[in-house]
Amino acid sequence: MNVLRGLRGLEVIDEAQRQPALFPVLRVLADRPERPATFLILGSASPELSRQSAESLAGRVETIEMRGFDLREVPGETQEALWRRGGFPRSFLAADEQESAVWRRNFIQTFLERDLAVLGFGLSPALMGRFWTMLAHYHAQVWNGSEIAASLGIAPNTARAYLDALEQTFMIRRLQPWHANLGKRLVKTPRIYFRDSGLFHSLCGMESVSALLTHPKVGASWEGFALEEILRAWRPAQAWFYAVHSGPEMDLVMETDGRRIGVEFKRSDAPVATRSMHVAKSDAALDEVWVVYPGTRSYAMADGITARPLEECVGAAPDAG
Repeated sequence: MNVLRGLRGLEVIDEAQRQPALFPVLRVLADRPERPATFLILGSASPELSRQSAESLAGRVETIEMRGFDLREVPGETQEALWRRGGFPRSFLAADEQESAVWRRNFIQTFLERDLAVLGFGLSPALMGRFWTMLAHYHAQVWNGSEIAASLGIAPNTARAYLDALEQTFMIRRLQPWHANLGKRLVKTPRIYFRDSGLFHSLCGMESVSALLTHPKVGASWEGFALEEILRAWRPAQAWFYAVHSGPEMDLVMETDGRRIGVEFKRSDAPVATRSMHVAKSDAALDEVWVVYPGTRSYAMADGITARPLEECVGAAPDAG
């Protein structure tokens, strides 16, 4: 307290999760009427850090999630490279594909063997590695914890704990299903997405351009990459996916600026409107539907359904630029 009390201006405290006793002190300092100092608290995705900030600094702290590169930060012609390599700076800026792949493999190993333990997750590195690799096969698909647990020989609640750890460390996104009383059997289980496409490619063994473009998960990979870009750019108030057991679905449903927008992701040169899009637009009461693809021009596909390049959708976000 005595050391921090005399500080003025902006003060940076790194690895704050290593000193949980610091948070009650910061609460007292933040409540001073004159506020002579502002504290920038840096830390990894730690359960202890999250708990302390929630309990001790409620109403006094703004949380900012630091992420890798996105399409707004790199030249437009490097979109394919960003998709292949992911957003981690050293992976994206590597001299060639091989150097990028080596960096990602080393990152995965370090994350499993050291980072998870440092962050407070008491998990087996070997088992987590197998779980993470197996989870890659569910990318852009509905989570099936019982199936994964049975394959690994672990309890379903253990599989859920492993998934929680990857979500809390920002490796995985759980996209929740949209729900309403429609008289239809809606899917009620979340979808799983890898948040960094480069790590996903490494865990699937897609570390060269040819391996990626010929892999059966190439479409799902691009879907996850584009979904992250849209969510990061638009920061919607709510986001879900829509799916009915009988077939119709929408990859993303988001609410932004009072509108409900449906988004379908198609790695295709010239996507076309489908019956599924029309059904989802009606069921979810969508104001419009975007069919996002890696092309260069927008065009109307049907009433309220438009094909739009990914880069254009990201650039049209309210806070773009």
